[in-house]
Amino acid sequence: MTGSPGPLVDEQARIAAYYEQREAAGMARRYSLFQRGSLYRMQQFERDTLAALARHGRSNLRDFDLLDVGCGDGSFLRRLVRWGADPTRLSGVDLLPDRVATARRIDPCLRVQQADASVLPFPADSFDLVWQLTVFSSILDDAMRRAVAGEMVRVLRPGGLVVSYDFRVARDRRNTRPLRTADLTALFPGFQADTRRVTLVPPLVRALAARSWLLCELLEAVPWLRTHELVVLSKPLAAP
Repeated sequence: MTGSPGPLVDEQARIAAYYEQREAAGMARRYSLFQRGSLYRMQQFERDTLAALARHGRSNLRDFDLLDVGCGDGSFLRRLVRWGADPTRLSGVDLLPDRVATARRIDPCLRVQQADASVLPFPADSFDLVWQLTVFSSILDDAMRRAVAGEMVRVLRPGGLVVSYDFRVARDRRNTRPLRTADLTALFPGFQADTRRVTLVPPLVRALAARSWLLCELLEAVPWLRTHELVVLSKPLAAP
């Protein structure tokens, strides 16, 4: 992106380097659905997210324009299609051009582009739902967090939803920060927040899922063993 203040450029470079290091370390293998722990987590994520959408009257995704901020290789966009979204009404942005290239290679029909989330390349009021999946926890700089949130607000139509799934605890204290409902309500003033604590501690899932699916489900019922928050933020019909 051009024209950003120096500190934001520095933060973009740090985030890009962090994710490039993760990919070079083969982190993608850890999230393969052939790993029982990853399969368990994905199925629970689907259960929780679909329930949240139903609570907010968004069970027919075909009727809405959707944006995934930090879309990576487009895997969540492809999942939205399986949930019934219209592929022609989906958009995604990611900071890393290699991820965007992978998304386009896997599905050339997806509208995915390389962009800085603090300056989204869309007009105001373009989308009915805007998603962020572990994006904010990867941003250490407060100014960038505010800029990204402000852009999400700008492109979201009145009455639309921001759906946030993110860590309550830092997974890597040097490169991530926790994100909690209080942080989100500060970033999205005037929005109503519907919060659920979700996701059993990932290392525990990886250790147990291959042995006992039922034990994972029982442990996930314990609130303090859940590491993420799934938050649906509703934009007011009128400006606050």
